[in-house]
Amino acid sequence: MRKFHNAKKMAKEGALLEALDILLSLEKQTRSAADMHSTAKILVAIVKLCFQQNNWTALNEHILLMSKRKSQLKQAITKMIQEACSYVEETPNMEVKLKLIDTLITVTAGKIYVEIERARLTHKLATIKEKEGKISEAANILQELQVETFGSMDKKEKVEFIMEQMRLCLAHRDYIRTSIISKKISTKYFEDSNDEVQKLKLRYYKLMIELDLHEGAYLSVAKYYKAVYDTPSIQEDEAKRNEALKCMILYLVLAPHDNEQSDMIHRVKEEKNMEKIPRYKDLLTCFTTPEVMLWSQLCEIYEPTLKTGQPEDTPTDVFTADEAGVKRWADLKIRVIEHVS
Repeated sequence: MRKFHNAKKMAKEGALLEALDILLSLEKQTRSAADMHSTAKILVAIVKLCFQQNNWTALNEHILLMSKRKSQLKQAITKMIQEACSYVEETPNMEVKLKLIDTLITVTAGKIYVEIERARLTHKLATIKEKEGKISEAANILQELQVETFGSMDKKEKVEFIMEQMRLCLAHRDYIRTSIISKKISTKYFEDSNDEVQKLKLRYYKLMIELDLHEGAYLSVAKYYKAVYDTPSIQEDEAKRNEALKCMILYLVLAPHDNEQSDMIHRVKEEKNMEKIPRYKDLLTCFTTPEVMLWSQLCEIYEPTLKTGQPEDTPTDVFTADEAGVKRWADLKIRVIEHVS
């Protein structure tokens, strides 16, 4: 391996191209001998020397060159790409960073053994586009990958990636695609009591609430708030617990009456924490008794609490002053009129 060490010494002395020529010759020998360990060591050395000498053009060129070599060893390519990926955040400017990301995405295309690296690079590229205000482009970039089919990616990273796809689609107001993507996540995953999983659960239901509020699917939103309410970290925080319970109640009464809605109302009514939000408990009771409700009377009793709150009883964001909040207030009036009619 004297040539290998000589090449590294030459690169440090400024003779990078000569050093690379020596390493390329060595790489051909080790590759022909199917020596994975030595080939990987040489490929990593090639990209490392280019990086250390700040020669980003040579780095890109040699990544492309090595990946196209005949009978190239998969494990060696994987090591090289992993090494090059660590340089993305070390680039001197955005132009160089984008060029390196583009090179790495190009060489990882169609290679299952580097699918995780490709996914992470794609996520970095989408993040850059989002920061530039190009939401549509960012969403399209991230949607190119079907990470649910990646066998080498762990479940947590898959869920995080899919939720990023959902978030960007929502930001782009592509609600149909968001709905399709959301079905790739099984809620059974959130049954794991691990703290990190529970944080992902809350992020997921926040996205689902935003999606179904756009669709006006109030019963679904109530169910999502029930899932949030049942989360241990929410139960341990009184303010967050009460907030989730209030939202659950309000979206339940906003949902059109049917057997499922009626059944959920009666189950929620039995929650022990209802005593801590008496106004909301009373409102829910109004919808479980076969008595005619007067809209004017309901407004007089509950409107201040529901819209602006009371001392030690903060309002929710359900009946805000914006267009969505005004529509929900109008929908509440419809539900009141429909009650026992």
